[in-house]
Amino acid sequence: MYIILSISLTIILVCVSLILDPMAGGLLAFGIIVGILLKGLFLLKEIHKRLTKDEPKYDPVKEAYDNYLKEKESKGQG
Repeated sequence: MYIILSISLTIILVCVSLILDPMAGGLLAFGIIVGILLKGLFLLKEIHKRLTKDEPKYDPVKEAYDNYLKEKESKGQG
C-alpha cells in the first residue's frame, strides 16, 4: 500500500512541476533529490550503527597478554 501511495504522490509532483515555471519546477526537483539523498545517508548511518554494535572492541591489553602466553609456550618447548 505504501508503494502505491509513493507512486501516486510522485506522479502528482511531476505533473505539478511540469505546470510550474522552470525555476519553481527545478527547485522542487532539487528539493526532492536532496531529500532522497539525505534519507539514504541516514539509513546508511543506521545500518552501520546496527552492524558495528555487535562487533567486539579492540583490547590491546588482552592482545599483549595473548602474545606473552604464546612467547612463553614457544620458549618452554624450544
